Amino acid sequence: MSDALDKAEAAAREAAVNTAAVQIALAAVELAKAAQQQPAPQACQHQHHQGRSGGEWLAIGGAVCVGSIGLAFASIALAIGGLSIAIVALVLRSMWRDFNKGSNRA
Repeated sequence: MSDALDKAEAAAREAAVNTAAVQIALAAVELAKAAQQQPAPQACQHQHHQGRSGGEWLAIGGAVCVGSIGLAFASIALAIGGLSIAIVALVLRSMWRDFNKGSNRA
């Protein structure tokens, strides 16, 4: 009986060793599956903006042209306004001189 008991004990040891090896192998397979399921990290997280399209450049050019024309008209309006004020000032000065000459005669 001792022989049968020794054989059973050896079989139990071998099963224990095989079970540990199988568990390690299963853990390695699970680790490999988990590594495959994770997405690879991306190099950068921001979005790259493409260059401006032709339509955008046309719109920018049109806006600059309209703004320049508006600025030109505003400059002309200021010049006309300044000229008008200068003429009014000269006329008033002339009238003031004439008024003062007339009051000095009396």
